[in-house]
Amino acid sequence: MHNVHPFRLVPVMLLMLASSLVSAQTYTITYLGTLGGNTSNAHFINSAGVVVGDSAIKKTGNADHAFTYNAGKLTDLGTLGGEYSVGYGSNASGSVVGYSTLADGTYRAFQYSNGVMSALPTLGANYGAATAVNASGQIVGQSDTSGNVQSGFIYSNGVITDLGNLGGTFGTSGYGINSAGQVVGYSYNAQGNFLAFLWQNGSMSSLGTLGGDWSKGFAINDAGQITGQAYLAKNAKAHAFVYSNGKLQDIDTNNSTYSDGDAINSSGVIVGEMTVKGGITLNYHAFVYSGGKMQDLNGLIPAKSGWLLTQAAGMQRCRADRGLRHHQQKAARLPTNPSEINCLQTERARVLCRALLFTSFLPSQSSSSPLPRRVQS
Repeated sequence: MHNVHPFRLVPVMLLMLASSLVSAQTYTITYLGTLGGNTSNAHFINSAGVVVGDSAIKKTGNADHAFTYNAGKLTDLGTLGGEYSVGYGSNASGSVVGYSTLADGTYRAFQYSNGVMSALPTLGANYGAATAVNASGQIVGQSDTSGNVQSGFIYSNGVITDLGNLGGTFGTSGYGINSAGQVVGYSYNAQGNFLAFLWQNGSMSSLGTLGGDWSKGFAINDAGQITGQAYLAKNAKAHAFVYSNGKLQDIDTNNSTYSDGDAINSSGVIVGEMTVKGGITLNYHAFVYSGGKMQDLNGLIPAKSGWLLTQAAGMQRCRADRGLRHHQQKAARLPTNPSEINCLQTERARVLCRALLFTSFLPSQSSSSPLPRRVQS
């Protein structure tokens, strides 16, 4: 049984940056719409400003289709024969990757190019999901093996390659890839702990932790800088990190209980989510990290906008991030500019353009999606 996506059914939108300096950024929201249903989710925006995600195609039921959003138009990418598909990544050439159900209900990773969705091979079993694609068309993701163990893969020139593991038996997940073909994700070690990894030249190495037992890698830029989440001493907290020049650095300058970095651009700007105190509970807010400072994105949007930005889940090179949580679910996108961020989770159904892409969260709903943005352990 695969973990479900915790951020399903959210409005999709884009954040637009109004200033060149992060500290002075303000954002506006552009609603992306749906494919006919009530909900939509944005998962990525590429360097050409094309957004990919998924949307309900009917007012009732669970049929969601992957989409692209470009020049004001939402395009249904269809499926591999089943009811469900999700777009997770794209490159500037227009190739989209993600996963889709087949007619028999099993999942396959797909590549969508020139109007055609094609299934990728698996590592031996009936499950596969693609998470990212680089400029060369190399695709990363995860698949079940013939031994029914989940493992990360890289697909290049028609060949699928198992990324291996860090010595454990509980599996590996690949999440991000850069132009050099370096892959990041997480894998279990022999002690049963999951650790962020860097895979390059056929070899996987652990990035370590911030003093705790666990970590995960979510994104890597072309300079080889990596972001994700790592646990602190005694596993009491987990913080967003940047890994650069062999060092893992805590970037949570707010000392949140939990935070994670979901995307990093070519300038080293990172976006993600962090917890803030809301009475006796912890609430998630989207953040942007730049110049050694983590900022709550809710402070960078117009006052009384009606939006609550809860997660920034992706960023394209110097342009945009994705992801926020909200109480409806629709898609939105923002105009592009050198510091855009796209977020996928807020409390409404839109996006602030020029810097972020957001979606919202319906806590009363769940998803059949097998691929969580970040696996709950």
